[in-house]
Amino acid sequence: MTLSSSALLFAGQGAQFVGMAADLAAAFPVCSALFDRASQVLGWNLGALCFKGPEADLTRSDRCQPAVFVAGLAAFRALEARAPGLNWAAAAGLSLGEWAALHAAGVLSFDDTLRVLEARGRFMQQACEERPGGMLCVIGLSGEKLVEVCGRTGVEAANYNSGEQTVLSGERDRIADAGRVALELGAKRAITLNVAGAYHSSLMSSAAARLEEYLGGVAFQAPKIPVLSNVTGVPHGDDPAGIRRLMVRQVTSSVRWVECVGWLRGRGVTRYVECGPGRVLSGLVKRMDPESAVLNVQDIASLDKTAAAVSAG
Repeated sequence: MTLSSSALLFAGQGAQFVGMAADLAAAFPVCSALFDRASQVLGWNLGALCFKGPEADLTRSDRCQPAVFVAGLAAFRALEARAPGLNWAAAAGLSLGEWAALHAAGVLSFDDTLRVLEARGRFMQQACEERPGGMLCVIGLSGEKLVEVCGRTGVEAANYNSGEQTVLSGERDRIADAGRVALELGAKRAITLNVAGAYHSSLMSSAAARLEEYLGGVAFQAPKIPVLSNVTGVPHGDDPAGIRRLMVRQVTSSVRWVECVGWLRGRGVTRYVECGPGRVLSGLVKRMDPESAVLNVQDIASLDKTAAAVSAG
């Protein structure tokens, strides 16, 4: 089945919830096998954490990142089982979701992706402790005024999520200042996020350095389908070393999600399928491309709906 106008999406950290993918693992042997293998590779029971919690452990970066990856991949494999023969125009993911997209495109093995994400989560948590920070979601402020907020307060743009929504990162006192300035300049809302640190900013520099060293021993391959880079907003090239470099840069760089979706739209993508917990990306895409079909797979009910839609053509 050809889905040349369809893109595959994977969510990032923050989408997790206790119970995610439990019904998929119970219904599909290919999904339960993923959780079993992940537990063997990591040395702890990833399935039990995803299905039963506790939530406090599931929110730890070194646990959350491999957990969200496997839950998203389980949703993808369930869709493949229910609607065989799918072909995709491209794949994309937000932050850690980009690693899931790279795996789905054949760039890294399952085992290596698991180990990378556990290490990446650990490195990011260490960076949070070394340089405490926070993040601010700003809604309804122009790009020019966002630049002014950053210039006046010293925060950095972390995520360009949609035309209406941008997330800023920085030291905690600067995040408070940025919220005040954003509202002064006319933002509709400025929401301090409940996160452990200033992700996708220079405060993560130590995490990027540790990840660069770690990735030196990880095999990368050329992608089988285009995978959008969060750093550039366009697809990765075929050079494995270039992909590795961009994935290191991703830790401290802004996530250019608006540009990623813009590239997909420009290549004729009219349907997006988000695999994994939550519907964060579905909501962002729908705001930017309201005429598109946006589907998701996170449980049996959503799988049934999405499989029926893609099977219909």
